[in-house]
Amino acid sequence: MYTKEGKMKAVFAFYLSCLLSFSYALSSNKIGINYGRLGDNLPSPYQSIELLTSMKVGHVKLYDANPEVLKLLSGTNLHVSIMVPNEQISAIASNQTQADQWVDQNVLTYYPTTKIRFVLVGNEIFSSNDLKLWLDLVPAMKNIKTSLTGHNVHNIKVGTPLAMDVLESTFPPSSGKFRSDIPIQVILSLMKFLNGTKSFFFIDAYTYFAWSDNPTNISLDSALLKDGNVTYVDTESGLNYTNLLDQMLDSVHFAMRKLGFDNVRIAISETGWPHAGDIDQTGANAYNAETYIRNLKPGAGTERHWGLLNNNGRPIYEVDLTGTSPVNNDTHLTESINNNKPYKGKIWCVVASDANLAALEPALDFACRQGNGTCDELAPGKGCYEPVSVVDHASYAFSSYWAKFRSDGASCYFNGLAVQTITDPSKSWIMPIPKCVNLKMVQWILLLES
Repeated sequence: MYTKEGKMKAVFAFYLSCLLSFSYALSSNKIGINYGRLGDNLPSPYQSIELLTSMKVGHVKLYDANPEVLKLLSGTNLHVSIMVPNEQISAIASNQTQADQWVDQNVLTYYPTTKIRFVLVGNEIFSSNDLKLWLDLVPAMKNIKTSLTGHNVHNIKVGTPLAMDVLESTFPPSSGKFRSDIPIQVILSLMKFLNGTKSFFFIDAYTYFAWSDNPTNISLDSALLKDGNVTYVDTESGLNYTNLLDQMLDSVHFAMRKLGFDNVRIAISETGWPHAGDIDQTGANAYNAETYIRNLKPGAGTERHWGLLNNNGRPIYEVDLTGTSPVNNDTHLTESINNNKPYKGKIWCVVASDANLAALEPALDFACRQGNGTCDELAPGKGCYEPVSVVDHASYAFSSYWAKFRSDGASCYFNGLAVQTITDPSKSWIMPIPKCVNLKMVQWILLLES
């Protein structure tokens, strides 16, 4: 919330994450859900749509234009966002006929009985290094819009969701500017399109990542949107901020303003807080997730644990999606989990007990190909060569890889083959441990509070 008179920008916000998470629109006061279908043992599309309607949400965002899901949404009151996958952008950009076919198959087949309201072209494309994709983005958006207009469809807006990494600078908010490696003509053509069609600048904004990267200098209360005594004053703009999300959104606004586009509205296409995480992922717990979502509703507006529901459809924490419950109603707040400060003990990265043995060898090869001496000790005659087994070698490789590349963003996951543990594997692991464990086969990370 700003404490200076007047807000800089009206924000039409979607809050969306993993299996189901959600969105909020100022203009319609509707809360919505992001429906991602990547995962194991997920509810069927029919069950998922039933859950959405029972939760009384107003919007649902899809990461594709799945025919079964769009048919199931027909006749409901849910407003729907569909997406053009990144891999289809270039074809649509190069050929209006391709755009017409896409609109015919994915929009007109279901519209208007399915209340499609947004076509999102691509997903976070500036987070990749594909220059051709960058250059093809706006032409594809224009072709989709031309096709919609040609069919006299005027209430579906076209946009593209971008990550916060589209900005080169975000703090202080007034310093916000777009990345210099993105060609200026690409950004300008995008802004002109959004401004000319009265669409939205869709942004994926996660305060969790900003806070977890710098918990010493960023207040947890600010990241959780707890308006209170913690404030930040941007001395350049004179604006006072009491939460981190407002700062992030204004950095986007300032970046647009510097290019002369003050009137493009911002829409939050994804946000949320993880309800669980690994041992070293500070602050990822259900209490914080619920607090964030509750505090998000009155405002203007870690990869496997962002949803509101478990795979069985039961809520991970209680949250009112009608937007009518008071924000300070903490009757159902999940019990706090004490992981809001970095874990200071030893952590090992080991092969998971239920790991698919057939998948271990490719994962082992991947870890060893990264170089930097990751698997030198696994060579014949070296200290960790014996015993010669995929499990033993993978355990060493996973740990060595994580220790060497963790500061560059590497994780202890390996598609579910590895897990973190605070139990010394040389003393308690159920699988045989190679003798080189004492030679740091399983390397540990001592997490120190920065």
